Amino acid sequence: MTIKLNWFGLAGGALTIIVVAISLFAPWWKLTAGDNFITTSLSPFTTDLTILGTAVTFPIIWAANLAIIFSLVAAGIIMIIYSVAPTKSYAKQLLDFSYNKPLFSVIAFVILLFAMTLIFQLLLNLNIPLSGTTTSTLPRGMTQGINVSVNVSAAFQWPFWLAATASGLCIAAKLYHRKIVKPNNTPLASKN
Repeated sequence: MTIKLNWFGLAGGALTIIVVAISLFAPWWKLTAGDNFITTSLSPFTTDLTILGTAVTFPIIWAANLAIIFSLVAAGIIMIIYSVAPTKSYAKQLLDFSYNKPLFSVIAFVILLFAMTLIFQLLLNLNIPLSGTTTSTLPRGMTQGINVSVNVSAAFQWPFWLAATASGLCIAAKLYHRKIVKPNNTPLASKN
């Protein structure tokens, strides 16, 4: 009896769940403005914003983070279920549901970061890098006419790169699925 496994899917599903667990405690992206004037740590699963030492929370963002957590954990579990039975009749539906969720979360996260930095640039004339360090001058309206410059540093953290790796493995699982099943979409001969 030959057992077919999709190793890419197994690794991608497990890594997706690990990424969610790690990202609850370690951000994907971190920004610091001034000497802890503003700090923010972001991931699709957590949003921590501190202004002058005071934590700021937004219930709608918390709810969105929770929905993304459930979605990606479900995608990871479903990818693992698919991976141990990739030739079953329902396998393609499981794969189609789960393989792209990690990739969408990484792409959406980068797009949101880019949009956020662009909005700050256009509306407040604040230069916020996606990665690196720069000096920004606060708008005079915010500082009562005084010129105030702050160092702003931002960087993608290692959980972001781990999420990108999980995304790559899930995409590889989708591509490898074609090797597991015949081109005419009938399962390879397997004994049940």
